[in-house]
Amino acid sequence: MDIVTYGLILAALVLVLLGSGLWVALSLVAVGLFALEGLLDRPAGRILATQLWSGANSWSLTALPLFIWMGEILFRSQLPQQMFGGVSPWVTRLPGRLMHVNVLASAIFAAVSGSSAATCATVGKITLPELAKRGYDDRLVLGSLAASGTLGLMIPPSIIMIVYGVAAEVSISRLFIAGIAPALLLIVMFMAYIMIWSLLNPDKVPAEEGRMSFFERVRASSSLIPVFLLIGGVIGSIYTGLATASEAAVIGVAGSLVLSAAFGSLNWTSFKEGVISATLVSAMIVLILVAAKFLSVAMGFTGIPRGLASLIAYLELSHYTLLLILALVFIILGCFLDGISIVVLTAAVVLPLVQTAGIDLIWFGIFTVIIVEISALTPPIGFNLFVLQGMSGKPLNTIIAGTIPFFLLMCLSLVIITVFPEIVMTPLTWMGR
Repeated sequence: MDIVTYGLILAALVLVLLGSGLWVALSLVAVGLFALEGLLDRPAGRILATQLWSGANSWSLTALPLFIWMGEILFRSQLPQQMFGGVSPWVTRLPGRLMHVNVLASAIFAAVSGSSAATCATVGKITLPELAKRGYDDRLVLGSLAASGTLGLMIPPSIIMIVYGVAAEVSISRLFIAGIAPALLLIVMFMAYIMIWSLLNPDKVPAEEGRMSFFERVRASSSLIPVFLLIGGVIGSIYTGLATASEAAVIGVAGSLVLSAAFGSLNWTSFKEGVISATLVSAMIVLILVAAKFLSVAMGFTGIPRGLASLIAYLELSHYTLLLILALVFIILGCFLDGISIVVLTAAVVLPLVQTAGIDLIWFGIFTVIIVEISALTPPIGFNLFVLQGMSGKPLNTIIAGTIPFFLLMCLSLVIITVFPEIVMTPLTWMGR
């Protein structure tokens, strides 16, 4: 049986299992078992046991539950309430005024969360009622919030970057450093669009409610200073090389517990809920990663990744053509799968192709993360869309209409970092990494 037949059979089986509603991790294990036992007659049990141990026994993975716990702690603190009051005084003179709070507050919470859905839900819980009360345009508010929530995937400590780093066996710290410039690019693009839209539609932007002096704005934002110190401690320790991602995660958890206690929100109930939630999410992600590692080994035995890599080399596709094909495939997958599943499901096949084409895996990781961000806005499985629908009660088509301009901006950012890869790679050179 040739590799084309193997590929078609396994692809069909993956689609059937995922379509049946079976958990992603169990679907991946089932396909791997079928490939080894049903198609190749290899000792699947021994291989599975080996990969279960080697896949979970990774120092890099220790950062995952710690960063998730850090976000859970601050999610249950007073930080979400303080972000609106701390950010809003600084944007009232910009065209679009308080709509910029969606972008900036999401960026702040993303730096302590690492999750797109959590960022969207946390910021939306505060800004949606406030902006609705002031009469801001529904579509732009919902669209900017849905798109800005995806910054939780790009701004360190990003959970998806940790997953990609483990799957691709690249430095998570280097991924964090490489992600900061594209994240700033997205923030600037989102805010620029809001300003342009507001200048073109001045009648849909409420009037300024009152001006504050510089010192009054500083005083209103003082509650965010400890949060910025925490972010600086976590990200700064990684960027300066003083700590690995796992060590920085310990700093983040310790700092989050101190801040939560200072905010008066740390008690036994919130502590227990945070630990349980972080454990459940971490266990789910690690199970998917281990299952994907097992499937990768099974795919290696079939020769599919090697055959596809040879085909790409034979066709001599340009980098741009290969990236365009991969981007389209990922965006289509994003209509049906969450970001973590996309990364682990495609790693065994895609990463050898990328390496064969001579594309840097760190750069490709950022490219992948932006596509995963886009998938959070694509129906029918775009998680941020459903988070906002549940919170706002607005029709899904209204939310989708509001996200379209931001969806296009994110696609444009893909083009920009592809044409100018130094946006991603230069910070690594500056920091000697």
